[in-house]
Amino acid sequence: GRIPKSLYEPCDYIIKSGGKRLRPFLVILSANAVNAKSITVLNAAVAVELFHNFTLVHDDIMDNADKRRGRETLHIKYDVNTAILAGDNLMALAYESLLKDCKSNCKSPVEDFTKGLVEVCEGQSLDKDFEIRKNVTLDEYLIMISKKTAALAETCCSIGAKLGGGNKNEIASLKRFGKHLGLAFQIQDDLLDIAADEVEFGKAIGGDLIEGKKTFLLLKALEKAKGNDKKLIQNVIDKNGIKKNEIAKYKNLYFDLGVIDDASDEVKKYTTLALKQLKNITNKKAKLALEWLAHSLTDRKK
Repeated sequence: GRIPKSLYEPCDYIIKSGGKRLRPFLVILSANAVNAKSITVLNAAVAVELFHNFTLVHDDIMDNADKRRGRETLHIKYDVNTAILAGDNLMALAYESLLKDCKSNCKSPVEDFTKGLVEVCEGQSLDKDFEIRKNVTLDEYLIMISKKTAALAETCCSIGAKLGGGNKNEIASLKRFGKHLGLAFQIQDDLLDIAADEVEFGKAIGGDLIEGKKTFLLLKALEKAKGNDKKLIQNVIDKNGIKKNEIAKYKNLYFDLGVIDDASDEVKKYTTLALKQLKNITNKKAKLALEWLAHSLTDRKK
Protein backbone atom coordinates (compact mmCIF):
# COMPACT_ATOMS: atom_id res chain seq x y z
CA GLY A 1 0.00 0.00 0.00
CA ARG A 2 0.97 3.60 -0.53
CA ILE A 3 1.85 5.99 2.27
CA PRO A 4 0.91 7.94 4.28
CA LYS A 5 -1.68 5.56 5.67
CA SER A 6 -3.62 8.55 7.06
CA LEU A 7 -4.36 9.56 3.44
CA TYR A 8 -4.78 6.20 1.69
CA GLU A 9 -6.87 4.42 4.33
CA PRO A 10 -9.78 6.89 3.97
CA CYS A 11 -9.46 6.66 0.15
CA ASP A 12 -9.66 2.89 0.45
CA TYR A 13 -12.71 3.16 2.71
CA ILE A 14 -14.73 5.16 0.19
CA ILE A 15 -13.70 3.02 -2.80
CA LYS A 16 -14.73 -0.16 -0.97
CA SER A 17 -18.11 1.29 0.05
CA GLY A 18 -19.84 -0.24 -2.98
CA GLY A 19 -22.12 1.61 -5.38
CA LYS A 20 -23.52 0.87 -8.83
CA ARG A 21 -20.18 1.22 -10.70
CA LEU A 22 -22.23 2.61 -13.57
CA ARG A 23 -19.57 4.99 -14.84
CA PRO A 24 -16.77 2.42 -15.35
CA PHE A 25 -19.32 0.27 -17.22
CA LEU A 26 -20.05 3.19 -19.55
CA VAL A 27 -16.33 3.60 -20.31
CA ILE A 28 -15.81 -0.11 -21.01
CA LEU A 29 -19.01 -0.59 -23.03
CA SER A 30 -18.31 2.54 -25.10
CA ALA A 31 -14.89 1.11 -25.98
CA ASN A 32 -16.50 -2.26 -26.79
CA ALA A 33 -19.06 -0.44 -28.95
CA VAL A 34 -16.24 0.77 -31.22
CA ASN A 35 -14.79 -2.77 -31.30
CA ALA A 36 -11.99 -2.25 -28.76
CA LYS A 37 -11.14 -4.76 -26.04
CA SER A 38 -12.04 -3.88 -22.44
CA ILE A 39 -8.40 -4.15 -21.38
CA THR A 40 -7.54 -1.01 -23.40
CA VAL A 41 -9.66 1.20 -21.12
CA LEU A 42 -9.56 -0.49 -17.70
CA ASN A 43 -7.43 2.25 -16.15
CA ALA A 44 -9.70 4.92 -17.65
CA ALA A 45 -12.69 3.06 -16.15
CA VAL A 46 -10.99 3.13 -12.74
CA ALA A 47 -10.29 6.85 -13.28
CA VAL A 48 -13.96 7.79 -13.71
CA GLU A 49 -14.94 5.81 -10.61
CA LEU A 50 -12.26 7.64 -8.60
CA PHE A 51 -13.52 10.93 -10.08
CA HIS A 52 -17.11 10.06 -9.09
CA ASN A 53 -16.10 9.16 -5.54
CA PHE A 54 -14.15 12.42 -5.22
CA THR A 55 -17.38 14.31 -5.97
CA LEU A 56 -19.33 12.20 -3.45
CA VAL A 57 -16.87 12.88 -0.61
CA HIS A 58 -17.14 16.64 -1.13
CA ASP A 59 -20.93 16.45 -1.72
CA ASP A 60 -21.40 14.69 1.60
CA ILE A 61 -19.43 17.38 3.45
CA MET A 62 -21.49 20.13 1.79
CA ASP A 63 -24.77 18.34 2.54
CA ASN A 64 -23.79 17.38 6.11
CA ALA A 65 -24.73 13.80 5.15
CA ASP A 66 -23.93 11.15 7.75
CA LYS A 67 -24.60 8.02 5.63
CA ARG A 68 -23.56 6.96 2.14
CA ARG A 69 -24.33 3.49 0.73
CA GLY A 70 -25.39 2.37 4.18
CA ARG A 71 -22.05 3.28 5.79
CA GLU A 72 -20.76 6.33 7.65
CA THR A 73 -19.68 9.11 5.31
CA LEU A 74 -15.96 9.82 5.21
CA HIS A 75 -16.07 13.05 7.24
CA ILE A 76 -18.10 11.29 9.97
CA LYS A 77 -15.90 8.17 10.02
CA TYR A 78 -12.72 10.30 10.16
CA ASP A 79 -13.06 14.12 10.18
CA VAL A 80 -13.74 16.93 7.71
CA ASN A 81 -10.08 17.76 7.04
CA THR A 82 -9.21 14.12 6.36
CA ALA A 83 -12.22 13.79 4.04
CA ILE A 84 -11.29 16.93 2.05
CA LEU A 85 -7.73 15.67 1.59
CA ALA A 86 -8.90 12.18 0.64
CA GLY A 87 -11.30 13.68 -1.91
CA ASP A 88 -8.54 15.82 -3.41
CA ASN A 89 -6.28 12.77 -3.57
CA LEU A 90 -8.94 10.67 -5.31
CA MET A 91 -9.05 13.30 -8.06
CA ALA A 92 -5.26 13.21 -8.44
CA LEU A 93 -5.34 9.40 -8.51
CA ALA A 94 -8.05 9.58 -11.19
CA TYR A 95 -5.71 11.50 -13.51
CA GLU A 96 -2.86 9.15 -12.66
CA SER A 97 -5.04 6.18 -13.63
CA LEU A 98 -6.39 7.76 -16.84
CA LEU A 99 -2.88 8.55 -18.07
CA LYS A 100 -1.93 4.85 -17.83
CA ASP A 101 -4.30 4.14 -20.73
CA CYS A 102 -3.08 7.12 -22.73
CA LYS A 103 -0.59 6.16 -25.37
CA SER A 104 0.80 8.67 -27.87
CA ASN A 105 -2.39 10.55 -28.80
CA CYS A 106 -4.12 11.32 -25.54
CA LYS A 107 -4.73 15.03 -25.47
CA SER A 108 -8.40 14.69 -26.39
CA PRO A 109 -9.53 12.16 -23.70
CA VAL A 110 -7.67 14.13 -21.01
CA GLU A 111 -9.34 17.34 -22.22
CA ASP A 112 -12.74 15.60 -22.07
CA PHE A 113 -11.98 14.34 -18.57
CA THR A 114 -11.00 17.85 -17.44
CA LYS A 115 -14.07 19.40 -19.07
CA GLY A 116 -16.24 16.82 -17.29
CA LEU A 117 -14.66 17.76 -13.96
CA VAL A 118 -15.28 21.48 -14.52
CA GLU A 119 -18.93 20.83 -15.48
CA VAL A 120 -19.57 18.66 -12.42
CA CYS A 121 -18.17 21.43 -10.18
CA GLU A 122 -20.31 24.02 -12.00
CA GLY A 123 -23.39 21.83 -11.61
CA GLN A 124 -22.75 21.29 -7.91
CA SER A 125 -22.31 25.04 -7.47
CA LEU A 126 -25.62 25.74 -9.25
CA ASP A 127 -27.32 23.15 -7.05
CA LYS A 128 -25.94 24.94 -4.00
CA ASP A 129 -27.14 28.32 -5.35
CA PHE A 130 -30.63 26.85 -5.86
CA GLU A 131 -30.86 26.09 -2.13
CA ILE A 132 -31.19 29.79 -1.34
CA ARG A 133 -32.94 30.97 -4.50
CA LYS A 134 -36.75 31.06 -4.43
CA ASN A 135 -37.35 31.40 -8.16
CA VAL A 136 -35.60 28.47 -9.89
CA THR A 137 -37.15 27.47 -13.23
CA LEU A 138 -37.44 23.99 -14.72
CA ASP A 139 -35.08 25.01 -17.55
CA GLU A 140 -32.45 26.12 -15.02
CA TYR A 141 -32.87 22.81 -13.20
CA LEU A 142 -32.26 20.88 -16.45
CA ILE A 143 -29.09 22.91 -17.10
CA MET A 144 -27.92 22.14 -13.56
CA ILE A 145 -28.45 18.35 -13.85
CA SER A 146 -26.93 18.30 -17.34
CA LYS A 147 -23.74 19.56 -15.66
CA LYS A 148 -23.90 17.87 -12.25
CA THR A 149 -25.03 14.40 -13.37
CA ALA A 150 -25.16 14.04 -17.16
CA ALA A 151 -21.74 15.57 -17.92
CA LEU A 152 -19.88 12.74 -16.20
CA ALA A 153 -21.90 10.04 -18.01
CA GLU A 154 -21.13 11.84 -21.29
CA THR A 155 -17.43 12.00 -20.35
CA CYS A 156 -17.36 8.25 -19.63
CA CYS A 157 -18.75 7.42 -23.07
CA SER A 158 -16.49 9.93 -24.79
CA ILE A 159 -13.20 8.72 -23.30
CA GLY A 160 -14.19 5.06 -23.73
CA ALA A 161 -14.96 5.61 -27.41
CA LYS A 162 -11.86 7.76 -28.02
CA LEU A 163 -9.40 5.47 -26.25
CA GLY A 164 -11.07 2.56 -28.05
CA GLY A 165 -10.27 4.18 -31.40
CA GLY A 166 -13.83 5.04 -32.42
CA ASN A 167 -14.53 7.23 -35.44
CA LYS A 168 -16.01 10.73 -35.24
CA ASN A 169 -19.63 9.60 -35.66
CA GLU A 170 -19.34 6.77 -33.13
CA ILE A 171 -17.80 9.10 -30.54
CA ALA A 172 -20.51 11.76 -31.09
CA SER A 173 -23.32 9.16 -30.83
CA LEU A 174 -21.94 7.61 -27.65
CA LYS A 175 -21.45 11.04 -26.06
CA ARG A 176 -25.10 11.88 -26.74
CA PHE A 177 -26.11 8.48 -25.38
CA GLY A 178 -24.27 9.24 -22.12
CA LYS A 179 -25.75 12.71 -21.78
CA HIS A 180 -29.37 11.61 -22.30
CA LEU A 181 -28.87 8.63 -20.02
CA GLY A 182 -27.48 10.91 -17.30
CA LEU A 183 -30.52 13.19 -17.52
CA ALA A 184 -32.92 10.22 -17.34
CA PHE A 185 -30.97 8.82 -14.37
CA GLN A 186 -31.23 12.06 -12.35
CA ILE A 187 -34.95 12.58 -13.00
CA GLN A 188 -35.56 8.94 -12.05
CA ASP A 189 -33.67 9.69 -8.82
CA ASP A 190 -36.01 12.62 -8.12
CA LEU A 191 -39.02 10.43 -8.87
CA LEU A 192 -37.93 7.54 -6.65
CA ASP A 193 -37.45 9.90 -3.71
CA ILE A 194 -41.22 10.39 -3.48
CA ALA A 195 -42.82 7.54 -5.46
CA ALA A 196 -40.65 4.53 -4.55
CA ASP A 197 -41.70 1.62 -2.39
CA GLU A 198 -39.79 2.23 0.87
CA VAL A 199 -38.90 -1.46 1.33
CA GLU A 200 -37.44 -1.72 -2.19
CA PHE A 201 -35.92 1.78 -1.97
CA GLY A 202 -34.09 0.83 1.21
CA LYS A 203 -34.75 4.16 2.96
CA ALA A 204 -37.56 6.56 3.86
CA ILE A 205 -39.10 8.48 0.97
CA GLY A 206 -39.62 12.25 0.89
CA GLY A 207 -36.08 13.31 1.79
CA ASP A 208 -35.98 15.91 -0.99
CA LEU A 209 -39.22 17.51 0.24
CA ILE A 210 -38.00 17.58 3.85
CA GLU A 211 -34.85 19.39 2.66
CA GLY A 212 -36.82 21.67 0.30
CA LYS A 213 -34.74 20.55 -2.71
CA LYS A 214 -35.73 22.02 -6.07
CA THR A 215 -36.30 18.75 -7.92
CA PHE A 216 -37.96 18.14 -11.28
CA LEU A 217 -41.19 17.22 -9.47
CA LEU A 218 -41.30 20.26 -7.18
CA LEU A 219 -40.61 22.70 -10.02
CA LYS A 220 -43.12 20.97 -12.31
CA ALA A 221 -45.72 21.08 -9.52
CA LEU A 222 -45.06 24.80 -9.07
CA GLU A 223 -45.65 25.29 -12.81
CA LYS A 224 -48.95 23.36 -12.80
CA ALA A 225 -50.55 24.12 -9.43
CA LYS A 226 -53.20 26.78 -8.89
CA GLY A 227 -54.86 28.39 -5.88
CA ASN A 228 -54.32 26.58 -2.56
CA ASP A 229 -52.26 23.85 -4.20
CA LYS A 230 -49.82 26.47 -5.47
CA LYS A 231 -49.55 27.93 -1.96
CA LEU A 232 -48.72 24.47 -0.59
CA ILE A 233 -45.97 23.97 -3.17
CA GLN A 234 -44.63 27.51 -2.67
CA ASN A 235 -44.52 26.72 1.06
CA VAL A 236 -41.87 24.03 0.48
CA ILE A 237 -39.64 26.66 -1.13
CA ASP A 238 -40.40 29.50 1.30
CA LYS A 239 -39.86 27.36 4.40
CA ASN A 240 -36.89 25.41 2.97
CA GLY A 241 -38.66 22.09 3.36
CA ILE A 242 -41.52 20.33 5.11
CA LYS A 243 -42.05 18.16 8.20
CA LYS A 244 -41.94 14.38 8.00
CA ASN A 245 -45.66 14.07 8.82
CA GLU A 246 -46.53 16.15 5.72
CA ILE A 247 -44.91 13.79 3.18
CA ALA A 248 -48.09 11.78 2.46
CA LYS A 249 -50.06 14.98 1.81
CA TYR A 250 -47.49 16.23 -0.70
CA LYS A 251 -47.16 12.81 -2.33
CA ASN A 252 -50.93 12.80 -2.94
CA LEU A 253 -50.74 16.35 -4.27
CA TYR A 254 -47.99 15.32 -6.70
CA PHE A 255 -50.21 12.47 -7.95
CA ASP A 256 -53.24 14.79 -8.24
CA LEU A 257 -51.25 17.37 -10.21
CA GLY A 258 -49.92 14.65 -12.51
CA VAL A 259 -46.26 15.44 -11.85
CA ILE A 260 -45.44 11.82 -10.98
CA ASP A 261 -46.57 10.89 -14.50
CA ASP A 262 -44.79 13.93 -15.96
CA ALA A 263 -41.50 12.87 -14.35
CA SER A 264 -41.99 9.29 -15.51
CA ASP A 265 -42.65 10.51 -19.07
CA GLU A 266 -39.53 12.69 -18.91
CA VAL A 267 -37.43 9.67 -17.87
CA LYS A 268 -38.87 7.68 -20.79
CA LYS A 269 -38.22 10.60 -23.17
CA TYR A 270 -34.52 10.85 -22.29
CA THR A 271 -34.10 7.05 -22.22
CA THR A 272 -35.60 6.83 -25.72
CA LEU A 273 -33.31 9.65 -26.91
CA ALA A 274 -30.33 7.80 -25.43
CA LEU A 275 -31.24 4.49 -27.10
CA LYS A 276 -31.72 6.21 -30.49
CA GLN A 277 -28.03 7.17 -30.43
CA LEU A 278 -27.05 3.50 -30.58
CA LYS A 279 -28.60 2.81 -34.00
CA ASN A 280 -25.24 3.15 -35.80
CA ILE A 281 -23.29 0.99 -33.33
CA THR A 282 -22.26 -2.13 -35.26
CA ASN A 283 -20.97 -4.19 -32.34
CA LYS A 284 -24.19 -6.04 -31.43
CA LYS A 285 -22.95 -7.39 -28.10
CA ALA A 286 -21.87 -3.95 -26.81
CA LYS A 287 -25.04 -2.36 -28.18
CA LEU A 288 -27.21 -4.87 -26.29
CA ALA A 289 -25.20 -4.30 -23.12
CA LEU A 290 -25.64 -0.51 -23.39
CA GLU A 291 -29.38 -0.95 -24.03
CA TRP A 292 -29.64 -3.24 -21.01
CA LEU A 293 -27.72 -0.74 -18.87
CA ALA A 294 -30.01 2.11 -19.95
CA HIS A 295 -33.17 0.14 -19.14
CA SER A 296 -31.85 -1.17 -15.82
CA LEU A 297 -30.96 2.36 -14.66
CA THR A 298 -34.18 4.03 -15.71
CA ASP A 299 -36.49 1.18 -14.60
CA ARG A 300 -34.77 0.80 -11.25
CA LYS A 301 -36.67 0.84 -7.95
CA LYS A 302 -33.82 2.17 -5.81
